Amino acid sequence: MAKKNLFYAQSGGVTAVINATAAAVIETARRYKSRIGKVYAGRDGIIGALTEDLIDTSKESAATVKALKHTPSGAFGSCRYKLRDIDKDASQYERLIEVFRAHDIGYFLYNGGNDSADTSLKISRIAEKMGYPLICVGVPKTVDNDLAVTDTCPGFGSVAKYVAVSIREAGFDVASMARTSTRVFVLEVMGRHAGWITAACGLAAEREGDAPHVLLFPEVRFDQDKFIAKVDACVQHYGYCTIAVSEGLRTADGKFVSETGLRDAFGHAQLGGVAPVVAQLVQQKLNLKYHWAVADYLQRAARHIASKTDLDQSYAVGKAAVEFAVKGYNGTMPVIVRKSNRPYRWIIGKADLNDIANHEKFMPEDFIREDGFHITDKCRAYLSPLIAGEAYPPYRNGLPQYIRLKNRPVPKKLGTEFKL
Repeated sequence: MAKKNLFYAQSGGVTAVINATAAAVIETARRYKSRIGKVYAGRDGIIGALTEDLIDTSKESAATVKALKHTPSGAFGSCRYKLRDIDKDASQYERLIEVFRAHDIGYFLYNGGNDSADTSLKISRIAEKMGYPLICVGVPKTVDNDLAVTDTCPGFGSVAKYVAVSIREAGFDVASMARTSTRVFVLEVMGRHAGWITAACGLAAEREGDAPHVLLFPEVRFDQDKFIAKVDACVQHYGYCTIAVSEGLRTADGKFVSETGLRDAFGHAQLGGVAPVVAQLVQQKLNLKYHWAVADYLQRAARHIASKTDLDQSYAVGKAAVEFAVKGYNGTMPVIVRKSNRPYRWIIGKADLNDIANHEKFMPEDFIREDGFHITDKCRAYLSPLIAGEAYPPYRNGLPQYIRLKNRPVPKKLGTEFKL
């Protein structure tokens, strides 16, 4: 394949370490000067490609690109934008190919989760159908840890570390006040269908009686009576009860406890607010003073306490994605393959996007304790290595120093505008 430019974009919810992947893509591409021209980033994800709003990363210095490794969020902007079904409307895909052709783009790298893997797969198919030479490689990222095939998802380990630390510290706080004040604390974490982040909270409980005492997973239907009995028993035995709950907690009939009625571009229900529902239920049934908190964006933006394992893996998949592209591995994704738990060893493997797109990885049954309220030792063995190690950003005046890119635009070549 002749020398071509590379398009990279970030999609979906950003993470504390997705920019490490971006740094890896840019740094690795710069080493393939005979095969790759420039790296163009899409401003606000795939929208940047549709609107021909490209960013020229060659305008960034090597030092600035390196600094992305310790900067959270999406350096080029992200989006939640669903491309229409190819069979019903191919105009968006035709526009993408038009833009890629105009800017001599031969490599497409899309950094995201389940929906992004589906987008990469669709674009690879339409390019082939239209006879345009394009190598499409998905790049894994999602705090939910629900991508199929890969052992873990870049972005998850840092969220896991943040929530485990947070609920441990909150547990110490509640324990110190429980005799005369708050007896119950509820922390709400992300996780629509899979309870991986909730499970990570369970890492904080290393001994009997440690917080959190109760975990509420989306994989386990919420039984109000069993839950209240469990909280009551914890308060009676330990003097207090600390709870972690997934935003995707469901009732026996399958409805989200916290559904707002709003939906995003992919048709997913907008969730949030399950913590106050659970906390108020405790107050109503047990008449106990409570506090609750919603981790929300904080959990995925917390670069100051990122997992070194997660950072290393996030960089590794970005590097591998470029290498896959140069080798012509179309319709693939680099994935993390676990070789052992103790010591923890992993390598990068190659997966087919067909096996990842539109698939979800849920918590295995043997990762959840029989009573449904905590994690098993097997789950702990899986999770523990993912939060290992610290990778602190540089600090100045007591605050972490993050960078902002110039994000200089690539001159447009097409005379047509595209309406989203």
